[in-house]
Amino acid sequence: MSGTARIIWFAGAAAVATGLLSAGAVHADTFVPLPDGQKLGPDGVVVTRSGEHALISPSLAANGAGRVVWVSGNAVADVPNAPETTAGPWNGSANTPGTNNSSTHGTSQLNTGYIVGCQVDIGSDAISAGVSGSVSLTGASAGGSIGLNLGPGQVEFVQIALKDITKSGRYSVEYQDVEIQIQGCGGYAQARAYTVVEVVGDHYSKTTLYGQPFSIG
Repeated sequence: MSGTARIIWFAGAAAVATGLLSAGAVHADTFVPLPDGQKLGPDGVVVTRSGEHALISPSLAANGAGRVVWVSGNAVADVPNAPETTAGPWNGSANTPGTNNSSTHGTSQLNTGYIVGCQVDIGSDAISAGVSGSVSLTGASAGGSIGLNLGPGQVEFVQIALKDITKSGRYSVEYQDVEIQIQGCGGYAQARAYTVVEVVGDHYSKTTLYGQPFSIG
């Protein structure tokens, strides 16, 4: 997905160096530059994220539990040995015992989004341990919207964009000014990007690149 497709979700974020874009003394916007990243996976897979940044604003609700952030970035997957496949209907169902909350539709895939949490540290230690709190996965198609009330100790995996990988090559998804509206979190909030490349076939692999956590307040 590229361009200005917008998605709305509710949640949180951790600290990073910021620059200020003034929008008045009370409602100043905060620009958060985020570092590029790269992860090498099995069978030649390379996952790269670049140009990621966020623009954070106080919520117009002014209730202390709301924030607004616009995120942008570009996720790229180099997949030199992906099998040729055709996307079919989705199989499996979420949260069914034994499915590991996963499903497939017959093709490899590039998937990117954000992990957001309210009063939960979503650093590397938490991710490796499966992330604490109440965790759920939410997504929307281009142009859709998501509304979530995120309470203390809760975490959401929010999918922004995905692309099928039907043969070897380079695949990318770019998102710009995707709007995140945060409500219901009275404490601190954190967010960090994730990008997953899943390659199906005889040599199945799953490579995940996480971004740097940043604070939404």
